[in-house]
Amino acid sequence: MSAILAAIRNLIERGDVRISEHGYDELAEDGLTVTEILGGIAGATVVEDYPDFPKGPAVLVLQFDGTGQPIHSVWGIPKGHDRPAVLVTAYRPDPVRWNAAFTERRK
Repeated sequence: MSAILAAIRNLIERGDVRISEHGYDELAEDGLTVTEILGGIAGATVVEDYPDFPKGPAVLVLQFDGTGQPIHSVWGIPKGHDRPAVLVTAYRPDPVRWNAAFTERRK
């Protein structure tokens, strides 16, 4: 497992979470809720790991909503800090841009 995802999960379990403004906007746009994003993180799998992201380590994960539909969420930890877990964005991945499993970008 990704060390970043492990740290994110740990922070979420402790309730040490912040949702970015962009994250709230994207959630609303795709009809997603914070509750389903937080609830699905335990079963999330890493799609892309960004350990050297300029704003701090981040990870793109695949998770599923209550009906089994895919969701991508991007989580990060602010650079130079070890908390909080920040939901940068979450969205329903476009099947045109992703493979059938939603784990690799189409070229």
